[in-house]
Amino acid sequence: MRRQTFLTGTLFGVTGRAIEPPTVPPSMLHPGANVTPYGAPSHEEADVVRRPSGLPSPAMTPLQRQLGIITPSALHFVRTHAGVPDVHERRFRLAVRGLVRRSLDFTMDDLRRFPQISRTHFIECSGNTAPGWNALGTTVQFSHGLASCSVWTGLRLRDVLDEAGTPEDGTWLVVEGLDGAAYQRSIPMSKVRDDALLVYGQNGEALRPEQGYPLRLVLPGFEGSANVKWVHRLEVRRAPAYARDETARYAIERPDGKRVVFDLAMPVKSVIVDPSPGRRLERGTNELRGLAWSGAGSIAHVEVTVDDGTTWVPATLDSVSPRCFTRFTLPLRWSGAPLRLASRATDDTGQTQPTAQQFVAARGAGARYHVNRIQTWDVAATGDITAGTI
Repeated sequence: MRRQTFLTGTLFGVTGRAIEPPTVPPSMLHPGANVTPYGAPSHEEADVVRRPSGLPSPAMTPLQRQLGIITPSALHFVRTHAGVPDVHERRFRLAVRGLVRRSLDFTMDDLRRFPQISRTHFIECSGNTAPGWNALGTTVQFSHGLASCSVWTGLRLRDVLDEAGTPEDGTWLVVEGLDGAAYQRSIPMSKVRDDALLVYGQNGEALRPEQGYPLRLVLPGFEGSANVKWVHRLEVRRAPAYARDETARYAIERPDGKRVVFDLAMPVKSVIVDPSPGRRLERGTNELRGLAWSGAGSIAHVEVTVDDGTTWVPATLDSVSPRCFTRFTLPLRWSGAPLRLASRATDDTGQTQPTAQQFVAARGAGARYHVNRIQTWDVAATGDITAGTI
């Protein structure tokens, strides 16, 4: 299914509108508004917001309206455990304790003196795409909106620990936040030494309070709950803390009723964002667009089906980077016949998204975390789109 298959005399098979008599738009008849100190979206984009509104309930990203792979900071999903704390940078200190050769405290000015790096990575809530979210709404925002992708700026976590000195038997790092829950997570030192970041910037500006101002942890590819916000304490240990939010919650369920702890990397996943529920498919030539990501590495390929999985066609990938959103596209010419659309991603480690039946067989029907089953959209003859299964 190559792009030229869909050409009909014009470059992409898309025709323009009929020519109308020239008019002078009102915007050309008088000066425009003054520039504001901090920019805001157009009033025409007023419906592009996170839902549900209010915290501490999750605020979900409208992925169906996202352009490209970067999620604006104001639309990045939010999940908190005790609301958003008011942290003052001037009084902030990062404490490094535990199995270190010397205990240290760092101000934000101290941390900014370390080599600064920027990396683009997604963060996804462990419970994203769990069945319960669909009850809130029908769009991609409610099925997949607990995932976002940003450019994160800060420093390597290992650089801070090297200043304190860590012995070889310090194999775990316990990270604590400044929120009312005193939220804690245990991180394997192998991840810390690999690519863990302490960040103070997001998409070219300082972190927003809901994203962990002034300092948060970013663990590329690891579930969102491990990316502790408002970080103020690092403690090197020989064993994990076995905190509530890594045992009683966020542990992976198995069909036999047991739970797996510290399985932190998010599995490979994809979703078609256009066409998708809440939008209508128009007859003629369209471009199918979607997003894919994997906590294990980079997206190797994405396949799309329009016939309930009978045939799969490779999509075109754009902006492929490790542990980052990857765009995929495919020309789609629609005649008005009902369709069942789905995407299936495979990463460079060989992981491939399972069908719903395969997922249930492996994880059980009650799985709530790391759900990555294939998502389907049913297109009716009217062009209306609803969620289905495959």
